[in-house]
Amino acid sequence: MAHTAGRTSPGGQGEPAALAAPGTRPGGRRHPLVAAAMVLPLALLLGFITGWGQMVAAQASSVAGMLGS
Repeated sequence: MAHTAGRTSPGGQGEPAALAAPGTRPGGRRHPLVAAAMVLPLALLLGFITGWGQMVAAQASSVAGMLGS
C-alpha cells in the first residue's frame, strides 16, 4: 500500500490543504453544510419533476383546511 501521509493536499498538487477546495477539511472531507448545499438543489429539482411538489402542496392545503385557515 502506498504511503500517503506526506501529501500537502488531497490532489497532491503542492498547494496547502486549506486552499485545496472551498469547504474541505484538512482530512479531505467536506463540511456537512457544504455537502448539503451541493445536494439540496438537485434533490429539490428532482422532487418537483417527479411530482413531489404537488404532493406536498396538497398535504399543506389539507392541513390548512383542518386548522381553519
